[in-house]
Amino acid sequence: MTYIIAEPCIDIQDRSCVDVCPVDCIHEFERMLIIDAEECIDCGACEPECPVEAIFPEDALPEKWEPFVKINYAFPAEKAEIDPLVTAYATEHNVQNEPID
Repeated sequence: MTYIIAEPCIDIQDRSCVDVCPVDCIHEFERMLIIDAEECIDCGACEPECPVEAIFPEDALPEKWEPFVKINYAFPAEKAEIDPLVTAYATEHNVQNEPID
């Protein structure tokens, strides 16, 4: 199992989770952060640090955000696919997350 970053991270990209990750498995893309499932050690350090509650254990990910499993698992083999997948999801679901202060 791994952790998944979901919709609340789109256009927010607060890096608090990156700062606490002991294995540097969280990577920044154009519109959101992604967890590399191959590198993630399932320590859970990132989850409580996310100010928008976008990080979930894969088996606890809300069903409505199931597309983010594919988006997170696209790293690193299909790195060029992540930004288009996120943009397509955000457009289809009219995601308009406000930046946090």
